[in-house]
Amino acid sequence: MSPCVSTISSPLNPRPCFTLLPIKPSSSPPTSFILPKALASISTAMTKQTPIINDANNSTTTTPPHVVLVPLFAQGHIIPMLDMARLLANRGVHVTFITTPVNASRIKPIIARVHESNLPIHFMELPFPCAEAGLPLGCENFDLLPSREPFLNFFDAIRLLAHPLEQRLRDLVPRPTCMINDMWNPWTANVARSLNIRRLVFHGPSCAYIYCSYVFQLHKIYETVTDEFEEITVPGLTGDNDDDDVGESFKVSKAHSSGWSNLPGFEKIRDEVLHAAETADGVVMNTFDDVELMFVEAYKKVVGKDVWTVGPLCLYGKDDDLSARIERGNKAIVDQEKLFGWLDSMEDNSVLYVSFGTLTRMKVGQTLEIGSGLEASGVPFIWVIKDVEKSPAVEEWLEGFEKRMSLRSFVIKGWAPQAAILSHKAVGGFVSHCGWNSTLEAVSNGVPMITWPQFADQFLNERLVVKFLRMGIAIGVKKPMFYFGKNEISVSSADVERAVRGLMGDGEEAQERRIRAREIKGKAIKGMEEGGSSYENITMLVEYIKYDPCKGTQGAKSLMNL
Repeated sequence: MSPCVSTISSPLNPRPCFTLLPIKPSSSPPTSFILPKALASISTAMTKQTPIINDANNSTTTTPPHVVLVPLFAQGHIIPMLDMARLLANRGVHVTFITTPVNASRIKPIIARVHESNLPIHFMELPFPCAEAGLPLGCENFDLLPSREPFLNFFDAIRLLAHPLEQRLRDLVPRPTCMINDMWNPWTANVARSLNIRRLVFHGPSCAYIYCSYVFQLHKIYETVTDEFEEITVPGLTGDNDDDDVGESFKVSKAHSSGWSNLPGFEKIRDEVLHAAETADGVVMNTFDDVELMFVEAYKKVVGKDVWTVGPLCLYGKDDDLSARIERGNKAIVDQEKLFGWLDSMEDNSVLYVSFGTLTRMKVGQTLEIGSGLEASGVPFIWVIKDVEKSPAVEEWLEGFEKRMSLRSFVIKGWAPQAAILSHKAVGGFVSHCGWNSTLEAVSNGVPMITWPQFADQFLNERLVVKFLRMGIAIGVKKPMFYFGKNEISVSSADVERAVRGLMGDGEEAQERRIRAREIKGKAIKGMEEGGSSYENITMLVEYIKYDPCKGTQGAKSLMNL
């Protein structure tokens, strides 16, 4: 139970009722926005909260808006939803965040901070059915799976959460008024329908990927493709100021845009995801208009429903203290004082940060190539090597490498506090797999990128960073990781050295990328501040969540479309 809620019972009301205790106010007051005149009288009805009897003296309080967040259990999906939970709670929305015992243990410091701040967030733990789905005990997150083979089993396990989730939500007071589910949790559609509450889909990837994937599936374009690497013009796109040249020149291949959904065995999940998206009441996206407006506008047209762009969500915690930013997502294994003391000793914009997310697993040979390229570049760097990548051969090689590189390198073996590292003034570049969270963190901190996509949305994210935002260098990978042989190396040490020198050097192109990165950072921050596009969208999203159609008022969606 959330620490912001107390229970009260009385002889006249034996069933406990709930009273909200004081909630920490928002750091900035909610913005005001002008509704069309036709909606002026309706707006009050939409946001009015229903009084409920609170005690034996018939004093009343109001039922707070209550949203249930259901993330996919992968760190890249959990982290932005945690940011959204805090953001909504700070705006006065009661939040129930669904998790499991292992995933809750990973975010324990965040849960503690939420409780200390009195934000109205309740973390509901559901036992994870590993055994029933044929998974090893404790495999409650994608990055804990031993290989790709049990991915379908993992989706089966998540689907089994439907019944216990529905039962737990039925007992909640105040009753949920809305659910926001990760796109990869289509089974929540039946839960929301059974509870008679509205449901929004949360898209964690870029809008570019979501739009391309959606229209290709909708028009069955994937089914007609014989060459997975043949580039096809994406329909429905126009550039700024109705300049069709930009939209018409945007081409993607099936291999770069289909993600997991077209892998063998994923056909059923793909169809379920598409159907759940089509039947949702609206869409929430972790992006902002200034970074991919062309795709946002096209997506709004094709889905024909409310789309709220509320990102970059990572900027919600930009004013947190260093220890809070370090704890974002998981417990960092590195010595905090040692790491940031080393960064403090470096010149501004001189350090390259190298990390490939939670799911990418580099082969032994590829790891050695990366290290050799970093060594040859002459640039100071922080390099993150995951636990699953620490084979005996890698450990032996690293021993000599770290001795040679002791003055200009910092190797992190395990989880790294990425958001805190990227925000440090010494960091001037980022070698990334182009996961959308990592991309938005780079954008939000004005850090130019070397793009090294692996799968899913990452190739389209690379296109955004390199071609549209012009703040990155492509390392040159053309195929997703699944297309490489067991011991095949996709990037050589020479490729790494070339890209690093190009990004971190003093040439004209490097300077232009830095200027662009700073400009885009400013737009990202402005979008999340009062008056910005994402701030306004968050305000409208909160108003939508506040409205309860069960109270007998006309639907919010139809009202907003008058």
